[in-house]
Amino acid sequence: MLEPAPHTLLQGCGLPQAWRDQPAWRILDTDFHQGLRFLHTWHTWLADAQGPLRLHYVVFSPHAPRVDALLQTAATYPELQVLAQALADECLDLSPGFHRLNLSQGHVLLTLCVGDTQALLREQQFAADCVFLDLPEAAAESCRWTIKALTRCCHRGTRLATTSTSHDSQAPLAHPSRPLAVWLKQCGFETNTKEPSNQWSYNPSWTLKTTRNPYLARAAQAAHPSDCVVIGAGLAGASAAAALARRGWQVQVLDAAATPAAGASGLPVGLMVPHVSADDNPRSQLSRSGIRLTVQQAKNLLRAGRDWAMSGVLEHREIGISTLWHPVAGWIKPAKLVQAWLAQTGIHFVPHALVATVRREGDVWVLQNATGQMLAQARHVVFANGWGAQPLLDDLQKTRPELAQRFARLPTLHGIRGVLSWGRQQPEQAATLPAFPVNGLGSLICHIPIDDDIEESSADAQAWYAGATYATGQLIAASVPVHHQTNFDKLRTLLPTAAQTLSPAFATNRVETWQGIRCVTPDRLPVVGPLDDDVSPSLWISAGMGSRGLNFSVLCAELLAAQMGGEPWPLPVSLARHLDALRALGRPSMPSR
Repeated sequence: MLEPAPHTLLQGCGLPQAWRDQPAWRILDTDFHQGLRFLHTWHTWLADAQGPLRLHYVVFSPHAPRVDALLQTAATYPELQVLAQALADECLDLSPGFHRLNLSQGHVLLTLCVGDTQALLREQQFAADCVFLDLPEAAAESCRWTIKALTRCCHRGTRLATTSTSHDSQAPLAHPSRPLAVWLKQCGFETNTKEPSNQWSYNPSWTLKTTRNPYLARAAQAAHPSDCVVIGAGLAGASAAAALARRGWQVQVLDAAATPAAGASGLPVGLMVPHVSADDNPRSQLSRSGIRLTVQQAKNLLRAGRDWAMSGVLEHREIGISTLWHPVAGWIKPAKLVQAWLAQTGIHFVPHALVATVRREGDVWVLQNATGQMLAQARHVVFANGWGAQPLLDDLQKTRPELAQRFARLPTLHGIRGVLSWGRQQPEQAATLPAFPVNGLGSLICHIPIDDDIEESSADAQAWYAGATYATGQLIAASVPVHHQTNFDKLRTLLPTAAQTLSPAFATNRVETWQGIRCVTPDRLPVVGPLDDDVSPSLWISAGMGSRGLNFSVLCAELLAAQMGGEPWPLPVSLARHLDALRALGRPSMPSR
């Protein structure tokens, strides 16, 4: 089946005129085909000086797009070839589910949903401004249920264009377009012309229930970016601040330390590697989605080979028995990513700002230190300071007891200490150390360039990193040497040859130390979302990344920003529910499908 002419659908939805001077525009497309409609829409947006600041494009595809077919389709359109290549670069290794692709420096967000259209429609959580509807006329009953499902993603006034040019409800019964026109009208769509047309709008004769999708009430916020204070300048806080700033928000980031990433996010180097499980559980699915988003950020903001590398990671599933190679994985320096995020326009970092109280005054929240000095104020607050958020939330309940019942559903946040062992790598060690990171029982990352700002480091100086420990039981209060010994013992099991190479450093105590405290939850998944119960919540949280902050922080930030602004979510609702901040008592604050 040939892909319909893209301009027909754009014109049918009144584009580009309809989106002009809008800060955001949300499009839902029922069939990706080979991407021509999206590419044409993207090109139209780029060429329109009055276009929206952000373009959201949610599209369904029964199978992962083929890169060769995508490029071949665009080959006859010279103006689309650069865009097609940029899209193709992001369309590798796509599995069933949601895939959020950041394009045009994050101003174009493509959410590519692979799988059954009806099922994926039920997993959406946003209100589209226009819909490109492409359904087979022969499958009338399928059309009916697909249209009913997509009405959940419509607000009154949502424009809809179909790929067929004749939808006159008075057409003869044999007219192939009649079933689709009937179902559109029955589901609340209307057309303003008596002539055959592909232009419709959602305007049901009945009153829409606000309970059908509580998050749709926030859609209007996308047109009004606000101000926000983020508490915490680690991976969670910096990624949240950057996600909001890219959307036009003004963000202040407060941290008790003198510099960003002073806590667990100051890890010298960490791994982006997916969690793998036999049943492909939510943690596995979330980690895959998160790594893809983190890699996109690294490509745009960091120096490849110096600050990060898509090196691949070898995982020892069972020591001495089985291994698993992760191609979409690698190493990264978290502090470099945090610094790049906080350098973005719209973000103001405030050091030495230890928040002691958060109080409501009128329509803003006022944050003060222990002496009562005001540190910042804003309409929205995001708690992204890890386990340090717990005492602030406990104190907040004293002045706002109505929050106590909701806060009781928040999983307890607590800290887990970890120590990383590292040392300068000698040239003669290179041959016996693995060329790529290895993890399993602990991990070993070698050949990492030492940062330029470290004293006496040369341009080609490299380091190795082993660990880090996860302090439970006896390790909680153990001395640093005990943690180093634990890391070495794990290394001897994981990689005996490498352990032998590095044993002199451990034996003579020539091992450097990095240590930090990770924030974890009982189920080892982050907590993300609103904390208060208003139609437009103003208290938010993104915390509990544990030892997988590089996997989860960008994903959580995108989910948070989408919830705050009424945008398409980067995850299916059923999967995002596992990150819901108020999930603890089994009564998710997110709406059911």
